[in-house]
Amino acid sequence: MLRCIAIALGLTPLMLGCNAADRHAERGGENSHDQRQTQSQATTDDTTMATSHAPTPGPLDFTMNRLDGTPEHLGAYRGRVVLIVNTASRCGLTPQYEGLQRLYESRHRDGLVVLGFPANDFMGQEPGSNEQIAAFCEENYGVTFPMFEKISVKGAGAHPLFVLLTEAAGEPSWNFTKYLIDREGRIVRRFDPRTRPDDPEFISTIEELLTAV
Repeated sequence: MLRCIAIALGLTPLMLGCNAADRHAERGGENSHDQRQTQSQATTDDTTMATSHAPTPGPLDFTMNRLDGTPEHLGAYRGRVVLIVNTASRCGLTPQYEGLQRLYESRHRDGLVVLGFPANDFMGQEPGSNEQIAAFCEENYGVTFPMFEKISVKGAGAHPLFVLLTEAAGEPSWNFTKYLIDREGRIVRRFDPRTRPDDPEFISTIEELLTAV
């Protein structure tokens, strides 16, 4: 019957075979295209899942250089209550170095560490080199808490550590802005530069973090 219809339409058996083959190839091409789309989508989904599960860096996930150039991973301070302060040597608040050193000495054994980050972002009040900053802190205030290389703490050139602190708690408004980090490495609170190291509320917050279980 099919042969009769083919003859009536002027089609030869060879032409019929070619048409059938063409239809088969088209179906095969469609299947191959569908498979490629599925594989591509799976790859995209895997990439998206990997990105979405990437851990968000915390303040103790950075490696910073000490004033003498020695690199130090801040993860070494995980398990302690960390006070991060941006400092300056020619600021009206520079005498806070004395209070910060006293606080460090009195509560270091309880788990508090103070980390100083000199910055020249405010009225050029930290113009010295890292060597000059180290000498100034030691000679004038007997600073023994960890001090790190001078960085930028605000604006387009801010170090990623302070970008993170800014996003979580607010940008430094002047020298000696204070950020408290709990023992788990979480940013807890920002204190204004004018908050003295012996301020009752400031000390109370530190005490709570030191005694938290």
